[in-house]
Amino acid sequence: MTTAQRLRELAAWLTRHDLADGSVASRLEQTAEGLGRDRLMVAFVAEFSRGKSELINALFFAGHGRRIVPASAGRTTMCPTELAFDPDLLPSVRLLPIETRLEARPLAEWRSAPEAWTHLPLDLGNADQMARMLETVAQVRRVSQATARALGFWSEELAEENPVPGADGLVEVPMWRHALVNIDHPLLRRGLVVLDTPGLNAIGAEPELTVNLLAEAHATVFLLAADAGVTRSDLALWRDHLAPAEGSPEAGHSHLVVLNKVDVLWDQLSTPQQIQEQTERQRAGSAALLGLPPGRVIPVSAQKGLLARIKGDDALLHASGLPLLEEMLACDIVERRHAILHAAVTAGVARMRVEAARLLTMRRREVDDQMLELRGLRGKNANVIAGMRLRVEQEQREFDASEKRIQALRAVHQRMRHEAALLLRGNGDLPREFAVLLQALERPGLKLGARRAYDEAFAGVTARIAQAQDAAREIQAMLEASFRQLNAEHAFSLQVAPAPSLGPQVREIESVAQSHAHHAGLGNAFRLSQPQFAGRLVRALASRVQVVLDDAAAELENWSRAVAAPVDAQLRERRQGFVRRLEAIDRIQQAASGLGERVAELEAQTAELTELEAQVQAWVQLLATPPAVPALPPAEPALA
Repeated sequence: MTTAQRLRELAAWLTRHDLADGSVASRLEQTAEGLGRDRLMVAFVAEFSRGKSELINALFFAGHGRRIVPASAGRTTMCPTELAFDPDLLPSVRLLPIETRLEARPLAEWRSAPEAWTHLPLDLGNADQMARMLETVAQVRRVSQATARALGFWSEELAEENPVPGADGLVEVPMWRHALVNIDHPLLRRGLVVLDTPGLNAIGAEPELTVNLLAEAHATVFLLAADAGVTRSDLALWRDHLAPAEGSPEAGHSHLVVLNKVDVLWDQLSTPQQIQEQTERQRAGSAALLGLPPGRVIPVSAQKGLLARIKGDDALLHASGLPLLEEMLACDIVERRHAILHAAVTAGVARMRVEAARLLTMRRREVDDQMLELRGLRGKNANVIAGMRLRVEQEQREFDASEKRIQALRAVHQRMRHEAALLLRGNGDLPREFAVLLQALERPGLKLGARRAYDEAFAGVTARIAQAQDAAREIQAMLEASFRQLNAEHAFSLQVAPAPSLGPQVREIESVAQSHAHHAGLGNAFRLSQPQFAGRLVRALASRVQVVLDDAAAELENWSRAVAAPVDAQLRERRQGFVRRLEAIDRIQQAASGLGERVAELEAQTAELTELEAQVQAWVQLLATPPAVPALPPAEPALA
């Protein structure tokens, strides 16, 4: 049984035994869904002609006996391409036309507009047909320079980056903006998503790619050519778009560098030792230039690895370095991501245990109180029993009267929670700080003040998160005071968990600002002078920032609901306790033997509570140890 299935069974078990409020059961369900649909994105990034497409062929398509992704000399992947598996969709290639760049909608919105995409079916049992369909990611179209400028591929100020015009004055631009490939493959079936990216110029022209897709990848595989090492364009691509932020805990964990085409160093005039020494020099030199440990640089020959897989040559496969790269991917992505997911499971189970323990303690206290009352009735007459019923009814009326205060508390809490959410979610197309930034960048002329406007936008977002943090602390203080009063009056055991720290969201905003600050620098002033590029950049940044703000809002919302939910649970438990006590007194009044029977019922309830406590502990132990994570399997044929 999977961890997700166990979590769903636990949520159902808690509901069956009325041992968790709605928020606890809901969080368990959400965690189970996250385990089931979690996707692990690996971005493959390289300048042109580094062998990136060949590496993807070797890792994911060798079982087909030929190249599937186009990997011929020259430019291959012209648009960002995602390889993934969705069992609800047929095998296909979906292509988003390049003209969608002319609209302000971000890529995330286009994903939910299937009518805008061109759909091509894939026959997983026909390698030739698959190769023909995947050649579409390399398609280009010829357009005028004016159209290329509007699409972001032409700039008079950055002439060296422009495509070369033909005799007719037309230039080549990618035909597609983005491609989604849905195929059934053992690695992809486990949630792995591969992002294949174009080179430096194409990456720089599409802010959506650098700000969102690359930034959200769980790991990055950066390819270099072993014979060239780190070139100037490689270094620009690394520094501007890939290098981990200084001091980032992810540095050294989420970045792998592949020193590809290492077979060019297999000189027959050199000894194996000389070849090894030369490879190690290239490896160490590349690591030093990129600021990574040498162990993060993997010498690989993708072409020899693909050939070895097709021919079944184990010696050549080992020499290609491909198995070592697969092992590193398994350790860096699957195991590390699994640890994060297991932490979420552990946190959810811990919340369940605390809430279940509170409810069981309340029930045990009520059973013990009733036991004392009933044992004190032995030998007493009907008047004493009737008096006890009146006393319970009076307690019930006093309890019901106190619920008005609780309703008022709930209303105040809801208002404060809504105000905190508004600070983060906003209600416009763009976060207001980025609407101001967009206005600044849309002014004519060079954007020499772009960096100041950029910094002010991110400072404003950080300040809003700080305001939301203060609002959460106010909610915490208000609830603590109210819960103390309720605990004193009704013997509740209400506690307020500390307000969640939004420090991680602040750090992520700061990381986004730092990672993409070069976009607002003087070196990018000419690009920013193009309204289309500036608009795409701001909307991409705003989309990324809004994700962080939504995450912070969700943190506050989940915490706020979680701290309020025990009030409802303990109110419900107390109401049910009054009902049970009155029913027991009625049964005693109706039969002389009722007292003994009721004492026996309470003793049975005590035994049942002890059993429930043992079962809660059993669930905790069952979910405490994560199931073993199998290593990533080697490349296999895709299943038809």
